[in-house]
Amino acid sequence: MKSSSKVIMKGIFWSAVASATWGISGTTIQFISQNQHIPTDWFLSTRTLGSGTILLIISFILYGKKTFNVFSTWKSFGHLFAYATLGLMANLLTFYLAIQSGNASAATILQYLSPLFIVLGGIFIKHQRPLSTDLIAFIISLLGVLLAITKGDLTQMSIPMNSFLWGLGSGITAAFYVVLPRPIAQDNPPLVVLGWGTFIAGVLFNLYHPVWVNTPHITSTVVLSISTVILVGTIIPFGLLLYSSRFAPSDVISIMDALQPVTTSILSVIFLGLEMNWVEIVGIILVIVAIYILQRGRRNMEKINYREDEF
Repeated sequence: MKSSSKVIMKGIFWSAVASATWGISGTTIQFISQNQHIPTDWFLSTRTLGSGTILLIISFILYGKKTFNVFSTWKSFGHLFAYATLGLMANLLTFYLAIQSGNASAATILQYLSPLFIVLGGIFIKHQRPLSTDLIAFIISLLGVLLAITKGDLTQMSIPMNSFLWGLGSGITAAFYVVLPRPIAQDNPPLVVLGWGTFIAGVLFNLYHPVWVNTPHITSTVVLSISTVILVGTIIPFGLLLYSSRFAPSDVISIMDALQPVTTSILSVIFLGLEMNWVEIVGIILVIVAIYILQRGRRNMEKINYREDEF
């Protein structure tokens, strides 16, 4: 029993580290977008093409020719292309613009609402009946976001309206990011799907703005910042998440996602001078609790349905 608990704790630890590194990435993106005067298009082209290339190299080392199985059918490629454009490209763009026009803490907490948008999509598009926990989570998350973006003063927002809208867009596209690759992720390693999706996004971004056109002044700070986003914001956390899945179940690992907005908020206060009051902190906590209730309720329903199917 003890050895089993130690194994699960190992998985929880590495998934927590993965979530925290994503939080570091959000803070770094704010530093880049607001302090380094780097064109948005150039940054997105560099980040996606660099990350995609590295991920594909790792995938080919691990899986060899299986890396290309995702192109075995036009249907599979269609899912991959939709994931690369409507999921990855759209999410990276909206998240970056939300941070650039506002702050990383608010953008991250709005993107963290993606599970709620997935459930809402199922209700309105597939006409699925909502669970009682869905309604509870929706009300709590709505209250949490309201407190987080107003800091308790309902007459004004703590971030510009365009940042709020880009943040909501980031949450919606993050839902696409999760849902769209599911059909091909069943037959292909997640690392391969992420690698090709990111690489395709990088190629498309470069068609619009090649990395060699209007290149900004490259300093050691710029190189270090972009390298941090590529490694700490994409490659390292995803690798750690895959590693942690060997020791702990996915429902336990998913709880650690809450560390991402918490880490971003703490780092933004320490390094970027973000001022937060207790109302905003309560709002962030409420959003985290809401998503936990939502995911918990859905997992319990899946378990009940699975047991009913056995009879």
